[in-house]
Amino acid sequence: MKKLEISETKFDINLNFYFFLKHLIKTKLTINQTNTILNCCYSKKWKHVVNTIHNEAENLKGKKKNEFLTVVNRINGEDSLKLFIFSLRLYSIKDVLLAEAKLKQSFISDSMRKLPPLSLEYDRLSLLNPYSTRVSGALLALIFFENLETGENQLISQLAVDYLQSLSDDARSLKTLGVEPNQIFMLVFNESINQSIISDSGLNYEDRIYSVLLTDVGLESNDIQKIHDENDASTEFDFWFQLEGYSYGIGAKKTLRERYKQFIKTSLTSDIDVMIEITIGLDLNKAKAQTIRNHGTYIFLADEIYNEHVYFSEMDGVFPTSELNRKTLLSLGEVEKIA
Repeated sequence: MKKLEISETKFDINLNFYFFLKHLIKTKLTINQTNTILNCCYSKKWKHVVNTIHNEAENLKGKKKNEFLTVVNRINGEDSLKLFIFSLRLYSIKDVLLAEAKLKQSFISDSMRKLPPLSLEYDRLSLLNPYSTRVSGALLALIFFENLETGENQLISQLAVDYLQSLSDDARSLKTLGVEPNQIFMLVFNESINQSIISDSGLNYEDRIYSVLLTDVGLESNDIQKIHDENDASTEFDFWFQLEGYSYGIGAKKTLRERYKQFIKTSLTSDIDVMIEITIGLDLNKAKAQTIRNHGTYIFLADEIYNEHVYFSEMDGVFPTSELNRKTLLSLGEVEKIA
């Protein structure tokens, strides 16, 4: 196997490329400011260009000015000036690519809003959604730079076509110097993606149950508590509340493993009227369900899993999460009162 090696020249120019992009993003230049600076860059004598850019930097303020000068001070020849110009032009279209990448996450979020929040499909999408922008962004950037290298584009606006054609010429020219546009751009692009990813799609399982208790059961936020059982401190209820004179303690676990056993001892001593285990149900089998039910704890699991196995529907006290509502909970309270 040949020794893996990166030449100093290739390393240095790509390091400078990353440095330029990183600090240009920190400047948060507006489109007008970017265009004004680019207009200063087209001159045959690079020293004159740098002096002009320094003068233009005086119009910036505070951290924006300092970050921009940090970049400009790294320009030490015609090649680094070309690299600076290319970086500045990539900076100007970064947000366009970012907006395009985020469309996939928005599409998945729209799909999730049509699903029950405690369903298996909702859970699957909630796990994938935070990664969708990263994957979409990586693939878009790959296509973008492949098109730059080949000179291809699919844009409608002739101005955009002309702009990308010029950018494509820059990319091919810098490639001969050892610049790797896609790889280095993705370093800073990923950082931008991570900072801008929409967070409301990643609600965890407990948050979703909490939402159902508010909307479908009709509780107020101050009605719900997270407590340890009074008679068995080793058992924690993720949700405890009272409803029309009945008390309810809920354990919420996407996967049960051995944690379902926590209610077995507690059920013998607890003063809570209705004890409930809510789970996705992927690792819930008939034997576990019977053990939980034999100790007086009710089970709610994802509809998809409930419908997949007939024995769940035949087992008393096991419900699909679509039935986690006020009517069902009150009926359980009545059952426990009679018992």
